[in-house]
Amino acid sequence: MPARRSGSAAYGVGVRRLLLVPAVLLALTACSGGTDRPEVPAIDGLQLVEGKLSTDHTNRDETYPTRPPTGGAHWGSWLACAVYSEPVPDEFAVHSEEHGAVWLTYQPGASAGEVAALAALTQINADYVLVSPYPGQAGRFAASTWGAQLFVDSADDPRLRQFTEAYAGGGQGGEKGADCKGGTSLEDARAALAEVSGS
Repeated sequence: MPARRSGSAAYGVGVRRLLLVPAVLLALTACSGGTDRPEVPAIDGLQLVEGKLSTDHTNRDETYPTRPPTGGAHWGSWLACAVYSEPVPDEFAVHSEEHGAVWLTYQPGASAGEVAALAALTQINADYVLVSPYPGQAGRFAASTWGAQLFVDSADDPRLRQFTEAYAGGGQGGEKGADCKGGTSLEDARAALAEVSGS
C-alpha cells in the first residue's frame, strides 16, 4: 500500500498547480496579441480607427480605407523599418505597423529639408520607424500606425514627434516586441508583389 502524502507535501503540489495557471494564462495572452497597448496620447488632430482591424495575411494587392493605411490584412512578410526615397508597398508596411512601427509619409514634392526633418524622427526609435513618400495622401505629411493616424501641414510640426514617441515600438498592433528593422527589403517586397500580379 503506497504511503500517504503528508499534508505539507500535498499543500506544496497544490501551490505549484495554482502558480501554473497564471503562467499559462500569461503565455496564452502573449500568443494572442496581448493587451500591452500604449495609452492613447493627447495629440490634437489624432484620428483613431474604430472597430477591429483584420490581422489576416494576404498574397495580393489590398485596398485600404485610409491612405496611408492604418492596419488590416497584410503581406506575410513585413518591410524593414528604414528611410526610403520611393513609395513602398502598403501590404508590407501595414505588417510593419502591426509590429509597432510608425510610418511617416510625405507627398511627393516635399523639400530635402522637410524629408530630413522626418528622417530625424527615426532617432526616437530607429528600429520601429518607416519614412517614405506617399502619392495621393490627404495631407502634406502624415504619421500612421496600427489603428491611429495624424495629418499635418509641416514636417516640423511637434505633433509628429509626439506621435512617434507615443507609438514607435508600442503594442498597438498586438505584436509588441516583434522585429521591424530586420524585415524585407524594398526590392524583395516589390518582386513578391510583381510575381503575384504577373507583372
